[in-house]
Amino acid sequence: QMQLVESGGGSVQAGGSLRLSCAASAASDSALPIDCMGWFRQAPGKGLAGVEAIDSDGLKTYAGSVKGRFTISADNAKNTVYLEMNTLKPEDTDMYYCAADYSCGNSGYFMGRGNYLDTWGQGTLVTVSS
Repeated sequence: QMQLVESGGGSVQAGGSLRLSCAASAASDSALPIDCMGWFRQAPGKGLAGVEAIDSDGLKTYAGSVKGRFTISADNAKNTVYLEMNTLKPEDTDMYYCAADYSCGNSGYFMGRGNYLDTWGQGTLVTVSS
């Protein structure tokens, strides 16, 4: 069973930056490697939305709303992904969740399957004030 632990959320003013981290661990190393990891967001009472994801080939997929502002990266040795969030806007305010999959196809397919993924972190809150 894989576990994901997120960190790095917080409150910033518009135009500021945050860096989210998501570390994956499993009961045994044979349960890894991971094929895809990525970030999703969800506001209270609203649906899940993909933010950015990366697959084991290094292919990245991102939502149009974060293009040029957010960047996902992966440290495969640490089974950790990061989301560098720059030029934050008040509309970026949400709970952000990390997800992972052992077999995802590619990062684009992974982003579209948010509601069907099994492995999630606990979430980290990002609040951007104007």
